[in-house]
Amino acid sequence: MARTVEVVAPDSMPASLLDLLPSDEPMAWLRRGEGMVAWGVAARCRTSGPDRFADAADWWQQVSSSAFVRDEVRTPGTGLICFASFGFADDPGDSVLVVPRVIVGTRRGRSWVTIIGQDELAPMPQLDTQPMPPAPRNVTFADGAMSGAAWESVVADAVRRIGSGELEKVVLARDLVATADVEIDVRWPLRELAEGYQMCWTFHVDRLFGATPELLVRRERGLVTSRVLAGTIRRTGDDERDAGLAGQLARSSKDLEEHEYAVRSVADSLAPYCSSTNVPEVPFVLHLPNVMHLATDVTGVVHDSDGASVLELAAALHPSAAVGGTPTKVAVELIAEIEGMDRGRYAGPVGWIDADGDGEFGIALRSAQIEAHQVRLFAGCGIVADSDPEAELAEAQAKFLPVRDALTD
Repeated sequence: MARTVEVVAPDSMPASLLDLLPSDEPMAWLRRGEGMVAWGVAARCRTSGPDRFADAADWWQQVSSSAFVRDEVRTPGTGLICFASFGFADDPGDSVLVVPRVIVGTRRGRSWVTIIGQDELAPMPQLDTQPMPPAPRNVTFADGAMSGAAWESVVADAVRRIGSGELEKVVLARDLVATADVEIDVRWPLRELAEGYQMCWTFHVDRLFGATPELLVRRERGLVTSRVLAGTIRRTGDDERDAGLAGQLARSSKDLEEHEYAVRSVADSLAPYCSSTNVPEVPFVLHLPNVMHLATDVTGVVHDSDGASVLELAAALHPSAAVGGTPTKVAVELIAEIEGMDRGRYAGPVGWIDADGDGEFGIALRSAQIEAHQVRLFAGCGIVADSDPEAELAEAQAKFLPVRDALTD
């Protein structure tokens, strides 16, 4: 049973949906103040291995087809909702889907509450502002699987292999480990990320949190959108200088080459599921507080209303060239060989799906895995033939900043 009712007094809502989150299994998917927060667990499914997406789709089909849904709002994000986060690699590929007990959302001036797994006559929960979560204390940072110098050597190895013709591009990631004196409440960095990176999708599912600038796929009433990011330059904080850097990024042959691989990967993956697709010829520059990216929004229309669900589309798109490389199979094999760490759910799809197959999945970038008093941060860079290892390390450091700052403010 899932029941959604509209909040008829919007003034009763807090300034931020995150203010409603209790500590009991909090979940979030927010951008520019809109989206959903949720808590509690009505149902959970864990999948792994190369069939993790298919197994997840089968489980969700069983759950959604047997559920009774009473939805008085009928807008994206209402009714029966499942949050999900998938492992990057096939091995081990550990992934999770969670149906919350309570969901609170807002979109285009409308707000709603959904309760799941309770009797239809059960009262709707009170939307009480929760106490401010405590800030992390005495956080220290240390290299994860590799030092910066060791990672530069791995990048150099990848550049050599690309030069020899083994592949065109590979995305290499590294990790950073943050340790605090006491257990870290994930609601603190979520607040910091949502406030500081409003153009990104701030998320939390099963201890994986972050603020991703990259929308893997959105499916809404048959319309499909995917935002591709590839090609990055660090901001300086000086508007005039940053404007010059944006122009430099837009003309950079290295970054345009990397971006073209990623866009082609997404367009080719969507084509079998869509009756039409639109791919802009020229990318735009997406400005974020810490970096700028080359960006392209690829759009399409699924073949019919019963076409591929957002979960199936996410499975078809993952891993794109933006997080794996080109050719994908060769790049992913090289990642497993030389990267030297388990990505877990970093760079995998994260987001939500409803009972109609609509929903949104981002790529879990600018993200971290939280375990008690320790947080593992991730950052990756696209490596092509003329990549410079020292510059790639600096780019990775810039990509750590959103989560790093959120843990130390």
